Amino acid sequence: MIELCERAVPYIIAFGGALLLTLVLVPPVRELNRRLGMVDKPDARRINKVAVPRGGGIALVAGVLVSYALFIWLSGRPPLQGNGVTETMFWRMSALSVVLALLGLCDDKFNLPPKVKLAGQLAVSVAAWAWAGFGFCRLWPALPGWADCLLTVFWIVGAVNAFNLIDGLDGLAAGLALVATLGMSGTLFLVGNPQQTLFYFAFAGGLIGFLRYNYNPASVFLGDCGSMFIGFILATLPLASQEPNSFVVSVVVPMLAMGVPIFDTALAILRRSIRRLISRRGNPSGAGASAVMTADADHLHHRIFRAVGLNQRKAAWVLYALSAALVAVGMIGVSLRSRAAGLWLLAFTVAVIVVFKDLSRIEFFDAGRLLESIAHDRATSVRRRWARLSVPFYLVFDITALVMIFFLCAWVMRHHVGRAELRIAMPLRVASVFFFLTVFNTYRTVWARAMVSNYVRLMVACVLGAVAGSVGCYYAGLLPAFDLEAVTLLYALGAFFLLTAVRLLRGIVRDAFYALDCSRLKSGEGVSRVLVYGSGLRYRAFRRELVRTTAANDRMIVGIIDDDLLLRGQFIGGIQILGTLIQAPDIIRRLQVDSVVVTCKLTSERQKVVRKILAPTGVKITIFSFSETEFQS
Repeated sequence: MIELCERAVPYIIAFGGALLLTLVLVPPVRELNRRLGMVDKPDARRINKVAVPRGGGIALVAGVLVSYALFIWLSGRPPLQGNGVTETMFWRMSALSVVLALLGLCDDKFNLPPKVKLAGQLAVSVAAWAWAGFGFCRLWPALPGWADCLLTVFWIVGAVNAFNLIDGLDGLAAGLALVATLGMSGTLFLVGNPQQTLFYFAFAGGLIGFLRYNYNPASVFLGDCGSMFIGFILATLPLASQEPNSFVVSVVVPMLAMGVPIFDTALAILRRSIRRLISRRGNPSGAGASAVMTADADHLHHRIFRAVGLNQRKAAWVLYALSAALVAVGMIGVSLRSRAAGLWLLAFTVAVIVVFKDLSRIEFFDAGRLLESIAHDRATSVRRRWARLSVPFYLVFDITALVMIFFLCAWVMRHHVGRAELRIAMPLRVASVFFFLTVFNTYRTVWARAMVSNYVRLMVACVLGAVAGSVGCYYAGLLPAFDLEAVTLLYALGAFFLLTAVRLLRGIVRDAFYALDCSRLKSGEGVSRVLVYGSGLRYRAFRRELVRTTAANDRMIVGIIDDDLLLRGQFIGGIQILGTLIQAPDIIRRLQVDSVVVTCKLTSERQKVVRKILAPTGVKITIFSFSETEFQS
């Protein structure tokens, strides 16, 4: 017990020194920044309601580095321990972190252009590799120098910008950094390298000291000075603690620990790139188009903060919990070692579900806007270009798919594919199906408006092509007679389903974006809630019109009513049939319907009945119909 306490003393001193010095430095730095005019004033993008001094991260920088420098000077301990890590590397890392913090401080004061900040980050990252000696060379000794430099620069710049972008709620960036620091240091304890965690403890102490003033309601903000310093330290510490064959500890766990900021940054780049493309399509000159580096209010913390019933503290704790869960996955994976494959698969599956269901909804919606604008571009040159590309696309895809199906059938039938099969059998099968696809005019069909008969023709072409290919292979002596029927059936089915899938893809994607649009409309303002009367062909035509105007649409179908009692409770196009016309007033009140769209053919007498039943509700009633009239010369 005594020996354990003695071992813990250095960690306690490193932690406590940084904690106390940061607590002491923050108040004077806060007041100085206020006097210098470095204040975040409330605006449309910011969440704070009062003016708050920024640039307080300089106190964190001084609190961590000065206290730790004094500690290692008085104790005589090496500042960083690891394979090939020297004392010089620590001092150079500290110097570069100060340079980056000063760059951030200049931005806090003078609002530097984004390109200037990025250039400074790149310069510091290159110096960290070339001058300070940080890189991935100890993890991967065979990595070429130029590749190591690019990877190191990408790693550091990515982490720096991740924490810079996530710093939008009181205590968020510092709290996430604390979770990441504890997670990475805990992993080093698990693998038996506690001596490498000394600086982690000092960094954690400084973060807790700063959180005393930065936690909601914050009296000081990190600013770019503090957030970029945090990102740099969390990026370089794993590089210092690298050991050969320690990919999970040196790369995977740090990425999971910084997962929330990294994911938020990736979404921001995707979202802003898509919006820039949308702006440029609306304004070909490019004037007024938002740049990728232009700030917006759609970061993860903004979305969570806008959720019903969440304040700043709750929103921050949601992201703390998410980050802690990612860290826990990494640490459990390290402890399981070779048995961690199932855990990684489970975590990946859960992450994909969460990302696609909730976190990336805005990005998918913006992508839908972009695709919708491209798909419905009425410019003749654009339509001609897409028409020219559609046939080559189907040709390339179909040939690739037919080759893939050949190998899949061989694998299912446990048939060895030799040189003769590759030279004769595969070309025969592919060419046979392709020939019948051409004969049945599949490449002259507009698949976006295809009917059942078109897909029947596609199926017949696949079957005839598969039969012809099998017959050719049989007479070429490449296929035993008893395998003929099985291989033919497999190849025909595989070709039909895969070729059909790509031809249905456009409609599937369009419906998927419509579903995303509906999820957007549910929480939007000024949205008209529509109840549809009639579930026949006219309803499907009406819904198709809404799908075609995704992103420009402000109406959402909330339900259907139909006089066929047998249809009640059924779903058509994802919308439930809730009842009959008699029940419409109750449904309208319950769902807060704004308008009713009639999509069934009504006689004049029936129209009077509809008006009589719906008039007391006060909703707007419109009729959607398509009719044939004589052309007037």
